[in-house]
Amino acid sequence: MCNLPNRLTLLRIALIPLLVVVYYLPLPGAHLAAGLLFLLAAATDWFDGYLARRLGQETSFGAFFDPVADKLLVAVALLVVVESRPSLWVAAPAMVIICREILISALREWMAELGRRTSVAVSRIAKVKTTFQMAAIAMLLMAEPGVAAGPSRFLGAAGLTLLYLAAGLTLWTASVYLKVAWPDLVRRPPPGGL
Repeated sequence: MCNLPNRLTLLRIALIPLLVVVYYLPLPGAHLAAGLLFLLAAATDWFDGYLARRLGQETSFGAFFDPVADKLLVAVALLVVVESRPSLWVAAPAMVIICREILISALREWMAELGRRTSVAVSRIAKVKTTFQMAAIAMLLMAEPGVAAGPSRFLGAAGLTLLYLAAGLTLWTASVYLKVAWPDLVRRPPPGGL
């Protein structure tokens, strides 16, 4: 269980509360530091999977906790972003992303019970969505809320634009996964089933 890929997954989870604490520190550069911590945590997502495959260290622990760590990181970071920028324009794409993560996680779990998990495996476009999403959240964390000039203005605008692109791709990928799973979702359950 305690191989390097799994340690990176656990590090990602451990960085979540640290990111929140750093973000709210009343110090100059706290937002920049929180954004960089988020990027570090996001990078562990790529490295843990890559190393697990490369080193032949794929485990059940990693298969379960890797996606959980991703969703925890994204959900908490989006909550921080929405809290620091309380507007419908920020809350709407954050809501779409968080709701999609819950929906698709439940769908994958249900399809796995049917022995059809690979039919809702991660697609290439979902990886693009994740890249946009991670970049958007990092930029929005780095940008000082309420600062309408300099780097914060650029980071805030670019981050919000990428967040909307990620939300659009989120809806698209969710619809693709639901379309694949739809025949199983509407199939009549066996006698005694739900």
